[in-house]
Amino acid sequence: MSMKKLFLLIILFVFVGSSALRAQARVITGTVTSATEGEGPIPGVSVVVKGTTAGTITDANGKYSLTVPDGATTLVFSYIGMKSQDVEIGGRSVINGVLESALIGLNEVVVTALGISREKKSLGYATQQVAGDAISTIKTDNFINTLSGKVAGVNIKANGNMGGSTNIVIRGSKSLTGNNQALFVIDGVPVDNSNTNNSGQRQGRAGYDYGNAAADLNANDIESIDVLKGAAASALYGARAANGVIMITTKKGAVSKGLGVTLNSNVTVGIIDESTFPQYQTEYGGGYGPYYSNTDDNPGTVHLGLHYEDVDGDGTPDYFVPFYEDASMGEKFNPSLMVYQWDAFVPGSPNFGKKTPWVNSSHGPIEFFDKAVSFTNSIDITGGSDKAAFRLGYTNLDQKGIMPNSQLRKNSVNFNGSYNILKNLKVSASANYVNTNGKGRNSTGYSDNIMTSFRQWYQTNVDMKLQKDLFDATGRTQNISWNRTWFDDAVPLYWDSPYWVRYKNYESDERNRLIGLHRPTGKLQTG
Repeated sequence: MSMKKLFLLIILFVFVGSSALRAQARVITGTVTSATEGEGPIPGVSVVVKGTTAGTITDANGKYSLTVPDGATTLVFSYIGMKSQDVEIGGRSVINGVLESALIGLNEVVVTALGISREKKSLGYATQQVAGDAISTIKTDNFINTLSGKVAGVNIKANGNMGGSTNIVIRGSKSLTGNNQALFVIDGVPVDNSNTNNSGQRQGRAGYDYGNAAADLNANDIESIDVLKGAAASALYGARAANGVIMITTKKGAVSKGLGVTLNSNVTVGIIDESTFPQYQTEYGGGYGPYYSNTDDNPGTVHLGLHYEDVDGDGTPDYFVPFYEDASMGEKFNPSLMVYQWDAFVPGSPNFGKKTPWVNSSHGPIEFFDKAVSFTNSIDITGGSDKAAFRLGYTNLDQKGIMPNSQLRKNSVNFNGSYNILKNLKVSASANYVNTNGKGRNSTGYSDNIMTSFRQWYQTNVDMKLQKDLFDATGRTQNISWNRTWFDDAVPLYWDSPYWVRYKNYESDERNRLIGLHRPTGKLQTG
């Protein structure tokens, strides 16, 4: 065969082969949009033929064009911060992709300032994310407490007071005398999280703990929490963020047609933990021991800690408890020893005018507390159209505290809305309104605190049930205290009746708060 014929044959094979390849390939076009964030078309989305290296990315308008071989079966759409989507090709030439947010369990992308999503590896400081479900499953009056143990390097100290404050410090204290609290940011808005305890409380004086201001946010409205650790996070929000940032993103509606309604109800019951309650000695009763013994007036057996004086006026000295002392270092309990106790001088008491055996009380301070019951009810309404999306959430918390006559009521309303004005311009707005009503918060500090009495200044012979029965018998109008000034003087010397404090001398408070944000967002048009 001549060289000329061979050359023509090669050209023929190349032409036939290329024609066959063109016959086996086809072009697929489409648009990729967001299903959950309401941002419309998404530029930069990777579109790849599954199992091959053939692929492209969407342009500024979210559109793509890709030549795929005839045997291709699946297209894969992927984008940072979104869930990947596999779509079967079939016989179609137009395939549109719809990507959903992947905030839950996301490791690669975090939310920083003003709701901006950035790759985690590009940040100059450590971060960690907690999904909203992780903190809203167990209903509490302070969602910050539920972060405990979920974020590395974050120290959370909560107290047991109803609606009480929580101290949150990221990577240890930075200042010996200043503020070490992390900055809270809700949907890009820095919020005040100041501790409202006054200087007197911090020095042990009386007061009330009204809780962190950031805890006003309802846990059911939270989509995710990003913890930005370290001083480098201050670049986002200035010096206020030097102690780190707790970045909270609330739930939002999706650009879609239709209306969705979700209802949730929850009941939580709490009881006092006996293992954390003081363990009282049961051998000695009220008083300070030898200070009240008198061998001259009591020639027989000397009973340390009991006062010896004619109480009933029969000319014979009687033993009575030094109820004016708030200690339990007195006479050793002896059931055969009959004494006048505090209730022997209270008209209406079953022991009025009677001596009773000197024994430890069968109803101690732990019986003072009630069962705590919390009811949480919420409703979420979401909806939208091709250009708009909204979410409206309402939650009601009604909590009965563990202290008698204590209650916390909180009503929270959250709204998020967005509207796509132009193809690459969206306006969004969010607002959180919280109304909080507290009743009977426990006093903190050292003085005027019932718990101070129960833990230190108390008499183990005092029957708490009898204290309650006598208070109720008077129509809850009299301050009948075990801590009388003298056997013929009922005025409390140091401590009021704990039931008088809870039902007649309680505190009440109300707080209204509005957190809102309105901002336009857009994408740079290129090309």
